[in-house]
Amino acid sequence: MKNFNITKTEILSDNWYVLRKITYEYLQKDGTLQTQSREAYDRGNGATILLYNKESQTVILTRQFRIPTYVNGNADGMMIEACAGLLDQDNPEDCIRRETEEETGYKIREVKKVYEAYMSPGSVTEILYFFIAEYSKAMKVSDGGGLEEEAENIEVLEYQFSQALEMIKSGEIKDAKTIMLLQYLKIEGILS
Repeated sequence: MKNFNITKTEILSDNWYVLRKITYEYLQKDGTLQTQSREAYDRGNGATILLYNKESQTVILTRQFRIPTYVNGNADGMMIEACAGLLDQDNPEDCIRRETEEETGYKIREVKKVYEAYMSPGSVTEILYFFIAEYSKAMKVSDGGGLEEEAENIEVLEYQFSQALEMIKSGEIKDAKTIMLLQYLKIEGILS
C-alpha cells in the first residue's frame, strides 16, 4: 500500500540541472495524514569506476576542482576521486568506458559492475552505478584530462593501493564513491 501522494511539484531552477519542490501527503504510522514538502535535485544518473592493476598493486584516480567542496570548507577545492560521469542517455557500461578514456586516457574493454547506490537520497535523485576494471600501461591511449569543451581540467593520478587506503585515513581522499570503491577492492581481496 502506498503511504504517500504527491500533491504539487514546482520547478525552482532548471539552470544547470533541475531543482524541484515536491509537496506530498504522507500517511503516518498512527494513521494521520501529514503534508510535507521537500526539494529534490535531479542531475541524472551516473557511473563511476576504479581502475586497478593487480601486478603493480596500483589504482588510477583523478584530481579536479569541485566548487561545492570549496564553499563547504575544502581549502583549495581540489578532490581526489575515482573516474565518474553522467550517463547522458548511455547505458552505465558505455558511459563508464567513455568517461574512463576521456578522463584517464585508458581505453578499457572489460568492466565489472559491483553495485549501484543512491549517494545522497535525502536531496538528490541520482543513482550511481559502480564499476571496477583492470588496467595496464598498454591500454593508455592518451593523456586523459577530460574534454576541453567541458573545461574539466582533470589530473590523472596513479597510487599504490596501500597509499590510497592511507589517504582515506589522513583525509586526503574524502570522496564517498572513491572510498567505497577502494574499500570494495580491499574487502573482496582484489588488491592487498
